[in-house]
Amino acid sequence: MEIKDILVHLDNSQQCATRLELAITLAREHGAHLTGLYAISHPYYASQGKAVDLKVLQAKELFQAKSAGEDLSAEFCLADWGVTGDSTVEILNYYAHRKDLIIVGQSDQNSPQENVPVDLPERVVLGSGRPVLVVPYAGTFGTAGECVLLAWKSGRASARALHDAMPFLLKAKKVFAVTVKSSADQTLSDTCRDDEIRTHLERHGIRVREENLESGDVPVSNVLMNYAWEHGCDLLIMGVYAQTLHGSLYVSPVTKDLFEHMTVPILMSH
Repeated sequence: MEIKDILVHLDNSQQCATRLELAITLAREHGAHLTGLYAISHPYYASQGKAVDLKVLQAKELFQAKSAGEDLSAEFCLADWGVTGDSTVEILNYYAHRKDLIIVGQSDQNSPQENVPVDLPERVVLGSGRPVLVVPYAGTFGTAGECVLLAWKSGRASARALHDAMPFLLKAKKVFAVTVKSSADQTLSDTCRDDEIRTHLERHGIRVREENLESGDVPVSNVLMNYAWEHGCDLLIMGVYAQTLHGSLYVSPVTKDLFEHMTVPILMSH
């Protein structure tokens, strides 16, 4: 599958410009149409007035200024749902179902955005049914996909992420496939050949360096972020495992840590 239709979430955070610039870069690289979505939810019945109009105008002007002159098919979309109780997450997921890639920003706990839930990234990953690129709130990212770290663990989530990430992997200059195990891990992968993922990717013409790492007492998320930094990776690809608790889906502790401490963009699939 090619990436031909990208949706980027717009808000009024300082990070939004960086996220938008990366979205424009990816749309240009993949020849994709880019939609910038600004969502207005109504958690309770109240007139939001001119303050919201100003925020919408700021987001629209930012999108138009960044995308102008980029030889790019792009459009700004305002989603103002008048249904009381629907959240920004539900609006974003509704539009996401018909896109190839969704781009959102990591939540900054120290600078929350009105109308943007702090758990928006994980709820979009779990609810959109599409690959989601989460961009850190700190730093600038001129590229995402030149040097790729694939976090691999035998199972449905990793298999889905690998398939969704193929457009990135096929364009990447370097690919690392890393399996991180703790002493408590007992998986079917223990009985498989170490080079199976490398062999599979090479059949697609993708050269890859495969490694198996032991985390010991170090959190798996730290191992992945450190590996990405040491090898100059500009993109981490991973499958998101989730469990049901009290009738709702929640991401795994490893994913939760990455949502809070990511230092490079992460392409997630569930």
